[in-house]
Amino acid sequence: MLQHLIETQQFDREALSRLFSLATSLENKRERTLDGKILASLFFEPSTRTRLSFESAMMRLGGDVLSMENANENSSSTKGETIEDTIRIVDNYADIIVLRHPEAGAAERAAKVSEVPVINAGDGTGQHPTQAFLDLYTIQREIGRTDGIHIAFVGNLKYYRSSRSLAYLLGKYNDIKMTFVAAPELQVKDDIKEYLNEKKVSFEQTEDLGATMKAADVVYQTRMQKEWMSEDEYNRLSKQFVITRPMTDAMRDGAILIHPLPRAGEIAPEVDDSPHAVYFKQAGYGVLVRMALLKTILNGG
Repeated sequence: MLQHLIETQQFDREALSRLFSLATSLENKRERTLDGKILASLFFEPSTRTRLSFESAMMRLGGDVLSMENANENSSSTKGETIEDTIRIVDNYADIIVLRHPEAGAAERAAKVSEVPVINAGDGTGQHPTQAFLDLYTIQREIGRTDGIHIAFVGNLKYYRSSRSLAYLLGKYNDIKMTFVAAPELQVKDDIKEYLNEKKVSFEQTEDLGATMKAADVVYQTRMQKEWMSEDEYNRLSKQFVITRPMTDAMRDGAILIHPLPRAGEIAPEVDDSPHAVYFKQAGYGVLVRMALLKTILNGG
């Protein structure tokens, strides 16, 4: 049984297939399978979608929730408590911990001392595995396959943990092509490129967003994330790769535009009613995937 979820590499294709089948079976369902179980959501960074979808998922399965948002301002961490000590305390109160933290590696540190399962809900510029799972589930649901995909990652590829996690995940699949669309200073890091070379995944880097969108099956747009960038870097690059309605109208039939949200101007509002835009559905799929994950970890589902 899975104890902790720290990175996407922990799941192979077979495990993902089981997880996604379970997620689909839970659509529009309410259960009591996790009755008596308690989830503690510890968020040391702001979050809306991830925190609320985990809490909604737990409640839909009959469990209870202890929630701490902005834990960096409202917890013992303000008094100098380490993440290890925080986890050692909280694992007395809950059956599973969902942790978001601004430091890469924090989830792994937490897992090493926790007596209950820890789920990484994003650690700095490291990984965000459950976002990658729901992104891949969205691709499967909307395109109908997970092999033979040409995916374009756009924008802030140096810092964006969700796109990093999905790139790692897609390396497990066949006939995948990736195009990284970014300014040179925000291009994907070498660890991703080394991994893709190892897995023999075809990829290229470019700044030509328009041509790439016409060719891709999936366009994965990202937010610039001002919190990780210098002011000069943000001012120079934040408007470089904005997706407009004419650009989405030129996409291939059946191609989709996804985004982990929130957005901050990088997708124009008139794109929202495009048949290619599925980012709001994507957020809904996140509840199903997290229900399946909680059920798998806590109930042997």
